[in-house]
Amino acid sequence: MTELQELTAPAPRADARGRVAELHATRELARRGPGERATRAQHAKGKLTARERIGLLLDPGSFSEVEQLRRHRAVGFGIEDRKPHTDGVVTGWGTVEGRTVFVYAHDFRMFGGALGEAHAEKIHKIMDMAIAAGAPLVSLNDGAGARIQEGVSALAGYGGIFRRNVRASGVIPQISVILGPCAGGAAYSPALTDFVFMVRGISQMFITGPDVVKAVTGEDVTQDRLGGADVHAELTGVAHFVYEDERTCLAEVRYLLSLLPSSNQQEPPAAQCTDPATRRGEALLGLVPAEGRLPYDMRRVIEEIVDDGDFLEVHEHWAPNILCGLARLGGAVVGVVANQPVCLAGVLDIRASEKAARFVRMCDAFNIPLLSLVDVPGFLPGVDQEHGGVIRHGAKLLYAYCEATVPRVQVILRKAYGGAYIVMDSRSIGTDLSYAWPTNEIAVMGAEGAANVIFRKQIAEAEDPDAMRARVVKDYRSELMHPYYAAERGLVDDVIDPAETRPLLIRAFRMLRTKQAEQPVRKHANTPL
Repeated sequence: MTELQELTAPAPRADARGRVAELHATRELARRGPGERATRAQHAKGKLTARERIGLLLDPGSFSEVEQLRRHRAVGFGIEDRKPHTDGVVTGWGTVEGRTVFVYAHDFRMFGGALGEAHAEKIHKIMDMAIAAGAPLVSLNDGAGARIQEGVSALAGYGGIFRRNVRASGVIPQISVILGPCAGGAAYSPALTDFVFMVRGISQMFITGPDVVKAVTGEDVTQDRLGGADVHAELTGVAHFVYEDERTCLAEVRYLLSLLPSSNQQEPPAAQCTDPATRRGEALLGLVPAEGRLPYDMRRVIEEIVDDGDFLEVHEHWAPNILCGLARLGGAVVGVVANQPVCLAGVLDIRASEKAARFVRMCDAFNIPLLSLVDVPGFLPGVDQEHGGVIRHGAKLLYAYCEATVPRVQVILRKAYGGAYIVMDSRSIGTDLSYAWPTNEIAVMGAEGAANVIFRKQIAEAEDPDAMRARVVKDYRSELMHPYYAAERGLVDDVIDPAETRPLLIRAFRMLRTKQAEQPVRKHANTPL
């Protein structure tokens, strides 16, 4: 045998088996991570490990890992003595209900889940793969920020993540699940994604932690009070969904994925509907009082209309005067935007406008038709609202609707006053179909307010001002606010029996399924941010 033949000859069979056995042993060490002690410490905090989380998120046995054996190359401050496989992040893909989903999960047991150069490059790779494949990306966040020992290289790694978040925006669904700390630069990636999930008691998000806050401002605050789940669900609007435990949270992530398309090139997945498309909603007449001042829960209305009463509400605890969420009508996914009369009478304000605008844009990006249920008395008046920029924020919702090219249907249940009526996807801003119940009141303002403006002088000079006011209010209402006024002028397509709302909406959205809309040629629009 020549020297060349000796160099290229296969290794003896026993050596090959030994190498394979070594490979399996190495991979098993990588899967197990830093050991039982670190795992017990993770469980003691009420937290699952990265691989346990992935196992709950994806279909059983479907996970394919990428770069399992990756290690960092950093030196200094003793980090060169700690070079675990995976470098503290598990990346790969699998399926949810048979559809491909990409995922990365920080492993808090290694470096506290902190991000270093190799760690970031693994995330960059899986994000690039998700964009190229046209499949959703789910991040399971449980990390303490940038790895200090690696300095600016770690910060540059975050920059690469943010750039890819923006590149993927509106192209593939991006879901962030916060399952531990998410501090400093790490918090900006979830803020750039479509949906953020948090778990009470274990999730925290903040730019500067309690120690820095105390040093700079003197304020003494806990991590949970600074950036816990309820803070972001109720006050900041960063969190779209909040749950009590990780298992429930991850099950709901799976449910949300079942309602979203894999990418903007696809339609949302249809489901077989067992709820008859012809089912009448007789209960609606009892749910919505004809008297416009009486409150009611719009959620009950939505649940009566949609398939099987299933409504996945988004931002349930933030800006509760407007409801946003996903449901199905005749098996097809729709996005629902609805005023909530039980909270602030359903008025639009700064937060409600931001909440609904973000939701409308998400639906439009992912080909989800929009249903707007309207019962709005106007925009919330007040110095705080005006000085807080209600004009600019209200314009966000107006802009989102005007820009949307998906099928859009509006239903006016009761009040629809002033600029808020226009903003809630009226015919004048492009809704495809507008329907109204016989209890509708579409006007510039309520009859009392209008009469006080128009007939101020006559009321003041009348012998009996109260009687005069009552008479002109009645006249104004009968002349300009009767249920058929808008229909007579072509501003609504029909006045309908409330019980027929569900069958009519299903037929309308089926008809609009093939809608085509032209877009102007431009680099991008200048959204009123």
